[in-house]
Amino acid sequence: MVLSEKMLDEILSYLDKSMFNLANEAFENLEIDGGYSGVESFLLNQFDLRLENLLVAKKSSIHHLESGMKNKVIQRKQVIFDTIAKRYRN
Repeated sequence: MVLSEKMLDEILSYLDKSMFNLANEAFENLEIDGGYSGVESFLLNQFDLRLENLLVAKKSSIHHLESGMKNKVIQRKQVIFDTIAKRYRN
Protein backbone atom coordinates (compact mmCIF):
# COMPACT_ATOMS: atom_id res chain seq x y z
CA MET A 1 0.00 0.00 0.00
CA VAL A 2 1.22 3.47 -0.78
CA LEU A 3 1.18 5.62 2.32
CA SER A 4 0.04 9.23 2.07
CA GLU A 5 1.98 12.10 3.63
CA LYS A 6 -0.90 12.62 6.07
CA MET A 7 -0.80 8.99 7.20
CA LEU A 8 2.96 9.15 7.66
CA ASP A 9 2.62 12.38 9.67
CA GLU A 10 0.06 10.69 11.93
CA ILE A 11 2.36 7.72 12.44
CA LEU A 12 5.32 9.97 13.23
CA SER A 13 3.28 12.07 15.67
CA TYR A 14 2.17 8.93 17.48
CA LEU A 15 5.75 7.68 17.47
CA ASP A 16 6.98 10.98 18.96
CA LYS A 17 4.67 10.60 21.95
CA SER A 18 5.42 6.91 22.30
CA MET A 19 9.19 7.41 22.29
CA PHE A 20 9.12 10.31 24.76
CA ASN A 21 6.96 8.26 27.14
CA LEU A 22 9.27 5.28 26.78
CA ALA A 23 12.33 7.49 27.35
CA ASN A 24 10.77 8.89 30.53
CA GLU A 25 10.14 5.40 31.85
CA ALA A 26 13.55 4.10 30.82
CA PHE A 27 15.48 6.97 32.40
CA GLU A 28 13.38 6.92 35.56
CA ASN A 29 14.08 3.24 36.11
CA LEU A 30 17.54 2.94 34.53
CA GLU A 31 17.33 -0.83 34.74
CA ILE A 32 19.09 -1.16 31.40
CA ASP A 33 22.79 -1.98 31.50
CA GLY A 34 25.16 0.55 30.03
CA GLY A 35 23.75 3.75 31.53
CA TYR A 36 22.75 6.44 29.07
CA SER A 37 24.25 4.71 26.02
CA GLY A 38 22.47 1.48 26.91
CA VAL A 39 19.13 3.28 27.19
CA GLU A 40 19.81 5.16 23.96
CA SER A 41 20.55 1.91 22.14
CA PHE A 42 17.35 0.40 23.54
CA LEU A 43 15.34 3.45 22.43
CA LEU A 44 16.85 3.40 18.93
CA ASN A 45 15.86 -0.24 18.55
CA GLN A 46 12.39 0.50 19.89
CA PHE A 47 11.95 3.37 17.43
CA ASP A 48 12.71 1.09 14.50
CA LEU A 49 10.49 -1.72 15.79
CA ARG A 50 7.57 0.55 16.60
CA LEU A 51 7.82 2.38 13.29
CA GLU A 52 7.77 -0.86 11.36
CA ASN A 53 4.83 -2.19 13.41
CA LEU A 54 2.85 1.00 12.79
CA LEU A 55 3.61 0.80 9.07
CA VAL A 56 2.67 -2.87 8.91
CA ALA A 57 -0.65 -2.00 10.56
CA LYS A 58 -1.24 0.29 7.57
CA LYS A 59 -0.24 -2.56 5.23
CA SER A 60 3.04 -0.85 4.39
CA SER A 61 6.71 -1.09 5.33
CA ILE A 62 9.73 1.18 5.56
CA HIS A 63 10.86 -0.48 2.33
CA HIS A 64 7.72 0.69 0.54
CA LEU A 65 8.15 4.37 1.39
CA GLU A 66 9.28 6.84 -1.23
CA SER A 67 12.72 8.33 -0.67
CA GLY A 68 11.25 11.68 0.44
CA MET A 69 9.19 9.91 3.08
CA LYS A 70 12.20 7.89 4.22
CA ASN A 71 14.13 11.15 4.58
CA LYS A 72 11.27 12.58 6.64
CA VAL A 73 11.41 9.54 8.95
CA ILE A 74 15.18 9.88 9.33
CA GLN A 75 14.89 13.59 10.11
CA ARG A 76 12.12 13.02 12.66
CA LYS A 77 14.15 10.25 14.30
CA GLN A 78 17.09 12.63 14.60
CA VAL A 79 14.91 15.35 16.15
CA ILE A 80 13.43 12.89 18.65
CA PHE A 81 16.82 11.61 19.75
CA ASP A 82 18.37 15.08 19.88
CA THR A 83 15.54 16.13 22.18
CA ILE A 84 15.94 13.02 24.32
CA ALA A 85 19.69 13.63 24.57
CA LYS A 86 19.14 17.23 25.69
CA ARG A 87 16.64 16.13 28.36
CA TYR A 88 18.49 13.18 29.83
CA ARG A 89 22.21 13.36 29.13
CA ASN A 90 23.95 14.41 32.31
